[in-house]
Amino acid sequence: MTGIAVDCVLDARAGIGEGAIWSVEDQALWWVDIPAGRLCRFDTETGENRVWEVGQPVGCFAFKESGGFVLALRDGFFDFDPETGDLQSIGDPEADKPANRFNDGTVDYQGRFYAGTMPIAGASAERGPEGALYRLDPDGSIHTVEGGLFVTNGLALSPDGRTIYLADTFPAVRAIWAYDYDPDDAVWSNRRVFFDSRQVDGRPDGGTVDSEGCYWMAGVGGWELVRLTPEGAVDMRIPMPVERPTRIAFGGRDLDTLYVTSISEKISPGTEDRQPHAGGVFALRVPGVTGLPFPKFGA
Repeated sequence: MTGIAVDCVLDARAGIGEGAIWSVEDQALWWVDIPAGRLCRFDTETGENRVWEVGQPVGCFAFKESGGFVLALRDGFFDFDPETGDLQSIGDPEADKPANRFNDGTVDYQGRFYAGTMPIAGASAERGPEGALYRLDPDGSIHTVEGGLFVTNGLALSPDGRTIYLADTFPAVRAIWAYDYDPDDAVWSNRRVFFDSRQVDGRPDGGTVDSEGCYWMAGVGGWELVRLTPEGAVDMRIPMPVERPTRIAFGGRDLDTLYVTSISEKISPGTEDRQPHAGGVFALRVPGVTGLPFPKFGA
């Protein structure tokens, strides 16, 4: 889709900008720079980007019902209080895999936090899939959901909470799967290919679902965002001014602005002049499209 203005609203130069979530309460965009270990709060009105250094790579996070955050870091799940800077370990399901870190995550409407892992150095066909998907329950228990993943990504839920999406960004996979989801007992079933991204230029990175139930894919490596119908058909492709967009969050008072994080690391040689704001946060509006509030972790 052409004619959509995409503006760089924060020239952050993040190594791997990710994890964007809009806070309805404080009307701000929260996001992370993974390798820098930074949790950020971007005030879209003033332009201020406040940064918390958490001391290790941070893949994703969720707001807590009780206040503060749950973070998925290199060393597992942590509680984080931004007021005091207090960081407390909840548990590490991959303590035996020090070469892995957490990557993408989401929260279901019952307050469970899902987050998946990948190798810090990047996935390898020779080593095979080394990542997995985990569920952190509000009682602090951690459960393995799915193994055999190269680069866990694309986690999102349908508006009714009964379909859940999971992607693997690895070039040899680059698929998004849909599962039936039982919200009562958190059971995933009936896995099927929702979208094979070989149909488009980008591979599936972060995902979100809009109020009409359409899935939005950040097409990393493809200079694009892709909107998919609930049936998995391409509905819209929006060119981006960066090669590696990573995560989409609907924000603004009416949840009608798409905020997109991006990567400055390992961009294609020779494209630097074409993407001077790589690693920045971008904003755009698509007429008639709105998002949903992001769920919080906790009962």
